[in-house]
Amino acid sequence: MTSGPLLAFDTATTVAVAAIGAPDGRLLAETAWTAGYRHGEELLARVDALLVEARVELAAVGGIVVGTGPGAFTGLRVGLATAKGLAHALGVPIVGIPTRTAVLAAAALVEPARDGFALLLPAGPSDRLFIEPDGRTTVLAGTPGSAGSDGDAARLADLGAGRTLVAVDLDGRAPEAAVDLGSRARVGLAAALLALGSAELAAGRPSDLAGLVPDYVTLPRGVRQETGAVGWSRDRA
Repeated sequence: MTSGPLLAFDTATTVAVAAIGAPDGRLLAETAWTAGYRHGEELLARVDALLVEARVELAAVGGIVVGTGPGAFTGLRVGLATAKGLAHALGVPIVGIPTRTAVLAAAALVEPARDGFALLLPAGPSDRLFIEPDGRTTVLAGTPGSAGSDGDAARLADLGAGRTLVAVDLDGRAPEAAVDLGSRARVGLAAALLALGSAELAAGRPSDLAGLVPDYVTLPRGVRQETGAVGWSRDRA
């Protein structure tokens, strides 16, 4: 556990969040905003305003918690670079928490009676990702008919095997119940990040600053993957 407050933020989805937490992970203050493609312009300004609101000096921050995705390229690139830069400048530990883990943890608090969740995320304009709690991912190429159609429901049922679906940023492209649960779970994303991050710090498991990398759902055209291959995003059919 750190001796100072924690600063947490996540830029993996269209709604970015930032939060200040006590060393034990209790949420003290938070903010959320629709980021669009303006992460680079807004993130530090939002963090600075949050620190002022919480009456916390940046120099007093004892640790950084950042969501690592899966998410879109622009948001995650800015979020991870900012988190790593702050951790290095302040000389404090950093913890990367998969956004999927935090969202599903928040969903479990929203729907405690349900057992087992899986996450649906967009992967470009046409594809979706079906992500299990352990990170195993299946790409759903295109959308067979409208969301909630018999074909789509059968496809998701086969993958989900009884899991409760949590859909984020998929309005009109996922079952309404999954989209609704995703919206409610995202409200608790900041608190979940702080709880998970503080637990890792208390257990002495900070992330390696140099090795902390984002988990992208898609790469822009021509951006090289770690394998050296060129990854191309799909166009809408």
